[in-house]
Amino acid sequence: MGIRVYKPTSSARRFMSVLTFEEITKKTPEKSLTEHLKKHSGRNKQGKITVRQQGGGNKKTYRIIDFKRNKRDIPAKVAAIEYDPNRSAFIALLHYVDGEKRYILAPLDLKVGDMVIASETADIKAGNALPLKAIPVGTLIHNLEIKPGNGGQMVRSAGMYAQLMAKEGAFAQVRLPSGEVRKFPMDAWATIGTVGNTDHENVRIGKAGRTRHMGIRPSVRGVVMNPNDHPHGGGEGKSPVGMPAPVTPWGKPALGYKTRKHKKYSNRLIVKRAGK
Repeated sequence: MGIRVYKPTSSARRFMSVLTFEEITKKTPEKSLTEHLKKHSGRNKQGKITVRQQGGGNKKTYRIIDFKRNKRDIPAKVAAIEYDPNRSAFIALLHYVDGEKRYILAPLDLKVGDMVIASETADIKAGNALPLKAIPVGTLIHNLEIKPGNGGQMVRSAGMYAQLMAKEGAFAQVRLPSGEVRKFPMDAWATIGTVGNTDHENVRIGKAGRTRHMGIRPSVRGVVMNPNDHPHGGGEGKSPVGMPAPVTPWGKPALGYKTRKHKKYSNRLIVKRAGK
């Protein structure tokens, strides 16, 4: 996968870059594995905005991804690598030997024609899914289950990977992309390898229009608002924040404020916190 940089034929093109999509082998999704995706523009069922700066954007069709990998001991052939507008990672279309088709997250170096399988006795190869108890220590993994049977909920973004660090009793210790080391049940399943599309982080948006296509609306600074709209607002001319530290529109600290609950059930599973 590569990055294409445009010639500066305009002020927008000067800083824009895009993926070359060399890995993509199929442009249209598998119709049986898609669903209609309704837009909500950050609004709840009452019509009130609960998530700001969302709305518009291009129409999308949701691709149904198999995060559970619960079709066990049946091999599948990679039929295509596709783009998914709903996530940063690419997806792989699998054709199982019994005729069923499913999408999975496409790991790095997975190619069309490769065979993958979800099994406790599977080889340690990119795209294969195994329980943590069957994976050797030091292996890079992704699409990791928090609770067995719930499906992969962690390490699913482009270029991400976790590393199996140790096994002790009923738990395995895994180092997450943030640097946090956390315990996971031995029966939790994970997929071998790194999530593909590693160049995603190097893409430069370049112009405001591209963010609008992505469904992201403009963000207005608090210091240019009125005092009744934001705690940073008001003042004569160009004014500073006017308080010891920046805050959110609702008065909560905006930088470095920890929002995790002190008595969260999973605190006991954290061996080493991120950044420590």
